[in-house]
Formats: sequence, structure tokens, C-alpha cells
Amino acid sequence: MSRDKLQNRIPSIRITFWIIFILSSGIYLYFKIPSSIKSNYYDIEPLASHSSGENYVGSEVCKECHADLYTSHLETAHYHSSSLANPGSVKGSFEKDKNLYRLNDSIRFNMLLEDSEMYQEAWNTNSQEKISKSKIDMAIGSGTKGQSYLSWENDKLYQLQISYFTPTDSWTNSPGIPMELMEQRRPANAKCLECHTTYAKSTALYGMGNSYDKSQIVYGIDCERCHGPAEKHVTFHKKNPNLGEAGHIAKHDTLSRQQRLDACALCHSGVRMDIQPAFLFLTGDKLTEYSLPDSKAKDLNEVDVHGNQYDLLRASTCFKRTAGMDCASCHNPHKNERGDSVSFNAKCMECHSKNSVLCNVDPSLSLQKNTNCIACHMPLIPSKSMFMQIGLDSLKVPVNVRTHLIDIYAQSGAEKVDVKM
Repeated sequence: MSRDKLQNRIPSIRITFWIIFILSSGIYLYFKIPSSIKSNYYDIEPLASHSSGENYVGSEVCKECHADLYTSHLETAHYHSSSLANPGSVKGSFEKDKNLYRLNDSIRFNMLLEDSEMYQEAWNTNSQEKISKSKIDMAIGSGTKGQSYLSWENDKLYQLQISYFTPTDSWTNSPGIPMELMEQRRPANAKCLECHTTYAKSTALYGMGNSYDKSQIVYGIDCERCHGPAEKHVTFHKKNPNLGEAGHIAKHDTLSRQQRLDACALCHSGVRMDIQPAFLFLTGDKLTEYSLPDSKAKDLNEVDVHGNQYDLLRASTCFKRTAGMDCASCHNPHKNERGDSVSFNAKCMECHSKNSVLCNVDPSLSLQKNTNCIACHMPLIPSKSMFMQIGLDSLKVPVNVRTHLIDIYAQSGAEKVDVKM
């Protein structure tokens, strides 16, 4: 090769060298850079896709920027409202003698744990023949009051006969299923999952059945149930890490009072009649465009404390006299506040200072109630719709639920007073 030709090829050789060097460096860095740093540069794999085209990415992604909120939310009942069934998420006991439930004179259930998988087994006690065996695939409920369980049959979900009741730490017949018979197929419809999961992709016609895409279920009520699918939000802020203003996400402090209430009322306003398929509603939407109350209650005395906190709160004097009051005025959805009477009482006193409210309850009762506003003004009341029957010979017991009709009740021993707001 002549000297002139060699000199002409030197630039192309150099370019080739640098291309190889850059590619080699990229491959080296890919395997050496920690995954936490890589996540800033690579797209996130969506967990599920909403019909609007927005994608869910899961609350695990949120902790990179919101570690404290993420960690505290893991302790809430909302987060544990549904989960894949495993020995850690299912509350009932599978120990011998504790894993039996007698439905009636002829049917009993055995709850079995086999190689980390759980089953509900039905037996005919007269013939000693096994009737059925169903796998527990999904736990519904945090276990605060109890849990129910769902089982897959191909792509369809069904509720199982046996549930768990926390107050007695025992297995029980699932609420709403008659004790006299064995329930064969009780479909778990989309309304059930709408209030117990962040998202479940329905494959049923018009979203009205109980068939779902198993690969597109986001368990629990997590960040994206209240703030909306977050893929765009996460991608945007990874590209703009120094931008303080949150983008592409539902921010509750920018919503109207009714929009904030609607976000909670979706699941806390009793039975609702769908206008559009479940899971279409997103925070910020107008709830009445997606579903309407289906309550037959004629007055407040008929509104059930179970599941209809919204209507009871709206009927309260506190709500009517306070223009900005909503659910978050008393509840921090990011924290587990159950049983924290000190915190709730403090929230009451933010409006009801000692100079504006007269508590004329008998001092002995006040001491008995530990000066707890909630105990007197939002007592536990038996549900009209939710009953549990623990054993064959036991009576149906209503589940006690705290009312959200803030009022002065007879058991408090106090007379109603005019309270300044």
C-alpha cells in the first residue's frame, strides 16, 4: 500500500477505534453501574395499562423519590387490602384442629397448607367423601376485621366459601353466603376488585364479568389508586430530576373538595350502580359520570356504617359547617393511624378548641372513655349488612364498624349543645 493511501485511511481507522472504544465502555458500565443508578436512564416496565393509555408502574418505583411516604404506607390497611395468597398474607391458621370449619350437619371444610400453597377442601361428613378442593390464590382484606379469599378457574375469579374473622381468630362462613348450603360458584366481579386492588384488567364483555388478565393486576390500594397511573410522572422526573413541581400526576391539593371526596367515595359510599365499567374512574374525574349510589336507605338510620362512610360524614354537622372538610381532614392515607386516639382527638380540637365547645358529659364517663372524642361522637355500631357466623350452633353476629356520622349519642350521657365552628 502506498504512503498516500495509508495516510488517507488513517482518519477512518481512528473513527473505527473510537466507535469500538465507546461501545466497549458502554457495555462495561452497564454491568458495573448499580441498578439504582441505571433506573435513572432506562425505561420502567409497566405492570398494567389503563384503558386511557396510561400505565401503572407500582408503588415500588415511588420509593426512589418518596421513601418516607412509601415506607409508612406499607403499614396501612389500604396497602394490604389485597395480595397474592401466601403463608404470610393469609391470616387464618392451618394448624391441626384450628383448620376446620363445620358449615352444617353434612358439610365441613378443611383448610390445608401444602408446599406453601393453600387450599379449601370440602367434605361430606355423612359419606366421608371429598366434595371439592379449591386453591386459595388471592387474599381480599387487610385482616383488620377479617379476610376473604379468591380462587382462579382459568381466567375467572371466584370467592371461596370460607373466610377469616379477626375478632375470634377463626375461620368462618363468608359474609352473604347462606349457612344452609355450599356455595359452588360465586363470581368475584369487577366492583369487588375495584375497591380492593389498585387496578385489575378486565377481559369480560363491557367489564361486567369476573374474568381478568392475571398479568395486569396491581394488588392493594397503593400510590397509583389515588394519584393515577404514574409512568409519565416517573419518566418525566427522571429526565428532570431538579424540577420541584410534580408533573403528570393527580395532586390532591389542586383538586376541588368534591373531587377529593369522590376519590374516596368510589369505595366508601356504599353499593353503587355502574354507568361505565369499573376501573375507568381516575382521581380528578367526576364520580357520578361513572357510577351512582344504589342505596335503598330512606333516611340516615338506614344508611349502613359498613362501606358508606361518605354519606354519613356528609350528614354530620361538622362537615356541613366546615367548607373545606374532607376525608383527609382527619385521615392521613399515607400512615397507619388505627387506634391512635391521641392523633384523632387532636384533629377534632383543631376546630373545636376548648373555648368553643362544651363537653358536659358526666366526668366519670369521660374518664372511662379516656377523654376520647371519637369514642363518644363516632362510636362503633353494628353493621346492618355484614354478619359473621362462627360455628354451626352460633348466632349470626353483626360486625361492629365505626360510624362516620359525627354526633352526640345516647351512650355518651351528654346533651346536645350548640357548638361554634
